[in-house]
Amino acid sequence: MSIPYGPLLVVEDIAHILQLLEVTLRFKGYPVVTARNGQEALEKIQIEHPALIITDILMPKLDGFALVHRLRTDPKTNRIPIIFLSATYVTPEDKQFALKLGAVRFLEKPVDTEELLLTVAEVLTAGPATVPKPLEEQAFYKGYRERLESKLRHKINQIQRTERLLESLPEDQKAAFITLLEESRAHREEIQRELDDLYQLIKQYTE
Repeated sequence: MSIPYGPLLVVEDIAHILQLLEVTLRFKGYPVVTARNGQEALEKIQIEHPALIITDILMPKLDGFALVHRLRTDPKTNRIPIIFLSATYVTPEDKQFALKLGAVRFLEKPVDTEELLLTVAEVLTAGPATVPKPLEEQAFYKGYRERLESKLRHKINQIQRTERLLESLPEDQKAAFITLLEESRAHREEIQRELDDLYQLIKQYTE
């Protein structure tokens, strides 16, 4: 399949999802490069100018929202079409913020491979992406903070519900919910770290 400009860049921190996306796209003939977080993606973009970026949102070091904001405010990268993938940021408010940042599409996880391939083909054949004017720093930080704070509240509520449920379950049914609880706590800590980093960035910006 003919690809304009360069390869597809897939940005995803979960190894098996990254492998699934890469294999699916390569099987259809797309050249693919990968990155495990936003910071690594920025480094890859310096080497090869991708025709399209497919990125997760919740990632360490530099998440998808911050990555896209950086790309949209840089004249060298602000026309690259971007597709967001997420299992965490899926509320209407999340999707609206993603599109305001300049994403051309938003797909929910778990990834439907047929939907992914159809979306990629549509984006690549649509010509140069029409993207909104980059958000001003203050508007970006405000929206970004609201999304993270909303996710943290949701995750805390989910953990509390699971903890209450575990108290009433018989022992032979607890294992699966204990695993779910551990995953939720890990997600909570990851969101909290991102929020702490963002508070520090906002403090530096306002100073």
